[in-house]
Amino acid sequence: MTEIAIDAAFDSGNIEVLSIDGRTAKLAIPKDHMAEFAQWFHFRLTGAVGEEVELKITGLNDSAFPGGWPDYDACVSEDREYWERTPSSFDKHEDNGTLTIRYTPASSISWFAYFAPYSMERHHDLISEAATCEGVDLIRLTTTLDGQPLDMLEMGEGDTKVWLYARQHPGETQAEWWMEGAIECLTDPTDPVARALRKHCRLHVVPNCNPDGSRRGHLRTNAVGTNLNREWAEPSAEKSPEVLAIRNRMDETGVDYAMDVHGDEAIPAVFLAGYEGIPRWSDELGEQFYRYQRILDRRTPDFQTKLGYPKTPAGRANLGISTNQVAERFGACAMTLEMPYKDLADFPEPEQGWSPERCKLLARDCLAALAEWLETA
Repeated sequence: MTEIAIDAAFDSGNIEVLSIDGRTAKLAIPKDHMAEFAQWFHFRLTGAVGEEVELKITGLNDSAFPGGWPDYDACVSEDREYWERTPSSFDKHEDNGTLTIRYTPASSISWFAYFAPYSMERHHDLISEAATCEGVDLIRLTTTLDGQPLDMLEMGEGDTKVWLYARQHPGETQAEWWMEGAIECLTDPTDPVARALRKHCRLHVVPNCNPDGSRRGHLRTNAVGTNLNREWAEPSAEKSPEVLAIRNRMDETGVDYAMDVHGDEAIPAVFLAGYEGIPRWSDELGEQFYRYQRILDRRTPDFQTKLGYPKTPAGRANLGISTNQVAERFGACAMTLEMPYKDLADFPEPEQGWSPERCKLLARDCLAALAEWLETA
């Protein structure tokens, strides 16, 4: 019987090997450093060419979002470019909740992840390529606690101040795939959506708000276990320098429209969350968000409004959350875009499920909806 080997000591890698017996491995997901969140996994497997392997990730009843495991199929790739899904099943009664992944490798190496990874090296390629485009300014916002740069791209000649930012939660790699699609669109000199937005807007784009958590293989936190999307009311240089730098820059530029891009573990849909419940809520301010939501719903079948988060009651909004803080602080139309780890319930694609390719296509639809939203204001 072929013995397999499993490794995770690389950019965004995260798994603990409990035991290996032939082609079966028992695994566990380590928690984020200095935090209790555990959900993101990313590892490589070698051996067992042409033979089915069985990978059992245990202890998932204690993961950050246990509801993310039923009806979920793991992502797998043999070239780290094309990611597909492999049959997986969840048994909450086995070893305190076990996801069993089955796969037959066609080559001697294969890679498994909660969602298609977006490495820091790919991030730097994205930033570098965009920074060479005409009309794009690279702004180094700050240095993270691990010593990495926090970068922002600025472009456009218009008066409307647009902020797009992603990956506050580093394990939500859907968000940076979305960003890659958005940046490719916005820097294309022939794209009509990009031309319209660059004409009417000044765009501020932060593709990765949490480089430290990304490299470390975290789900939700930075180098010192801080959930950045709870820090927006009182960010600090000690706990959340990333948020402090972004919010300070927002104070300098102002904000008219903002989209914070995320992924959701349990809900099999793309949806938006708004800023209901903030102190300065008004029907007029709320209608700005609802109008954008209606436009996006009309533009793409990958978006829907039936599934999502419940609306926050009046006066109960958590101003530590980015969307609420930005809407309250600037009177902006702010929103959180959520994409699934699973496939879309209403519009499935069984081979890949929700995928990097679909994230990138959705980004252009979101930008096209923004252009229409501005034109019809």
